[in-house]
Amino acid sequence: MKYRPGRVHVMSLVALAVVGLALVAVAERSKSPAMQPHFNDKMAAATLSRAALDAIREARLGLGGPIDVVNDPSETGLIGHEFSLITSSRGSHEQKLRALDPNLAGVFVELLKRSRVGEGDKVAVALTGAFPMLNAMMLLSIESLGAVPVTITSVGASMWGANDPDLTWLDMESVLMDAGLLKHRSVAASRGGGDDRGRGLSPEGRALVDSAAVRNGVPIIDERTLDESIARRMEVYEEAVDGDAYAAYVNIGGGLGSTGSSQVYRLLRPGLARNLGTKNFPRRGTLVRMAQRGVPVIHVPSADYFIERYDLSTEPTPLPDIGTGGIFFRDRYNVPLAGILAVLYGFLIFVVVRIDLKHYLFRKPR
Repeated sequence: MKYRPGRVHVMSLVALAVVGLALVAVAERSKSPAMQPHFNDKMAAATLSRAALDAIREARLGLGGPIDVVNDPSETGLIGHEFSLITSSRGSHEQKLRALDPNLAGVFVELLKRSRVGEGDKVAVALTGAFPMLNAMMLLSIESLGAVPVTITSVGASMWGANDPDLTWLDMESVLMDAGLLKHRSVAASRGGGDDRGRGLSPEGRALVDSAAVRNGVPIIDERTLDESIARRMEVYEEAVDGDAYAAYVNIGGGLGSTGSSQVYRLLRPGLARNLGTKNFPRRGTLVRMAQRGVPVIHVPSADYFIERYDLSTEPTPLPDIGTGGIFFRDRYNVPLAGILAVLYGFLIFVVVRIDLKHYLFRKPR
């Protein structure tokens, strides 16, 4: 075999580039949607979540007041007021709208599966009123896998969350129980807000939060300090499993009884964490204490990270159809075809760059 004696002609390199682009185009056209793992479980949770949204919407309409179609354009009934007597902190309106997509339940199934949550397992859950639809989706996802949520709720809510005194998250939880969608209600509730006991709310606001817990039959955690509230939460969680271990710990929102400090948002990424490392947490909330016991932690401060990570719709209006987004389907290349094309292109490069084609194509016969 005669090898090329000199440099490759520029036109040969241009031809190689054109052929390469053509082969890439062929490989791109070979992509097709591929069903993701746990597809049926994800679809079941998302379908239940859509039914939960409809049930809460009917409950909102049943209170007699109209739904604010400007701030709640999909008319879900899950977008609260900007301000109310039980509003505990600021909140982003856009974040609340993005958290309404029922397909996020598929993401939660994925995280629970990765945490190895299964039939009969207990999952410790810490909720606030900030993202009521995320609350519903997580609880329904846990129950759809046959696991049991042990939930403590901080009733106070940030702006645009479950901050209607007549329809707090505990009330929504009861709506889902009555509709037969949810099997387990919160085992305890705190006021949330400052020190987890409603600091920052007016006396009337704190009374409204307490009355929500009473009418829904949920015991109230009302300790003198945040540290005592965290300790009481741990007692409630431990009493609920009677010596058994939790399969996972879930935190939604930023309740101080769970996080211990707002600094957790900077020290802990959203999603699943099996080990928090040696970070210097200002205060060890129930989230940190569970993690230090070896319990996998699923941290959901909002929906934004998960929408981007799992290729869900970034447009909150209208609500996306069930089963849409990368958590259910992802484009997959035809791997055998891509391999054949890669080998073919590699062979062409070798021939053009190393072999003296001119010698074989244009040599004179003897």
